[in-house]
Amino acid sequence: MPDFLACFGSARSIAGVFLCLLGLGGCASLVPQTMGLRDAWPAEVAPRVELRETPFFPQQEYQCGPAALATLLVHSGVPVSPQELVKQVYLPGREGSLQSEMLAAPRRHGRVSYLLAPRFDDLLREIAAGNPVLVLQDTGLGPLTNWHYAVVVGFDYPAGELYLRSGETARLAVPFTVFEYTWKKSNYWAMVILPPDRMPATASESAYLAAIMAMERVAEPAAAISAYSTFLARWPGNVPASIALANRHHAMGQFVSAESVLRRAFTLHPDSVPVINNLAQTLSDMGRNEEALAIIDGAKAPDDGPFAAALRDTHALILQCIGRNR
Repeated sequence: MPDFLACFGSARSIAGVFLCLLGLGGCASLVPQTMGLRDAWPAEVAPRVELRETPFFPQQEYQCGPAALATLLVHSGVPVSPQELVKQVYLPGREGSLQSEMLAAPRRHGRVSYLLAPRFDDLLREIAAGNPVLVLQDTGLGPLTNWHYAVVVGFDYPAGELYLRSGETARLAVPFTVFEYTWKKSNYWAMVILPPDRMPATASESAYLAAIMAMERVAEPAAAISAYSTFLARWPGNVPASIALANRHHAMGQFVSAESVLRRAFTLHPDSVPVINNLAQTLSDMGRNEEALAIIDGAKAPDDGPFAAALRDTHALILQCIGRNR
């Protein structure tokens, strides 16, 4: 989806939209996911949850992005203020923040930004797991748009309300129907921010791996190592994550740790050419060339494919090392 600029309008206009939408309860086509929740509430989600300890930063004019982002970052353990985030996410000339910048900024603080699937169920599951959710709403009236970031911190199913840190209000109670109507217009855009040793409750294997890889490009190596280790504890058979974690260890000179990761991957995927190649290279770098050669010679690796040439090169280099050492 394209980036929307938020907050384009003043936070003071938010409250008025709720009064104009009170009649939405009977309009199922406008709030389809809310209607679904009335019939089938997620069985594993409690009917009432509120993350009362979530911090609150009243937003300054137009700066709902930095305020909402600081809310999640501080909750995740990063001591940061909205003012410190302004330069990272706020575009003064356009008086707002883009979603791409909102996702990118936490990575520089060693945190994983995860974009949720566009499902109300997933938002509820994250809150039930203790993770406040940053959402993008359009609170404009009629043809007017007013993109606004807020943080959902709780819900009360029997009362039909969600609780938001929004604008200048620390606990804004919003009916499910009204919230979905304003949230739907952003294609249900929502994100969570977590430290690398935790995972979102709704994380999928492919999407969360992509989120870690995005963080790895700008974060400290220790954060990437922690995130990949946490990921592999849940999905131990994932080859790209195993390779990425081993590469991080290898780059830091932690050859024993790199070998351990690759050994586990090799046990699960004995025919994986990247695993075979990297394990053999790591063993060679540790001076264990005979063992490295045995790994390559004993593997049932294909003679062609995108990594076959690299494997042949590694094999040749190991033979050279063995020849020099004899």
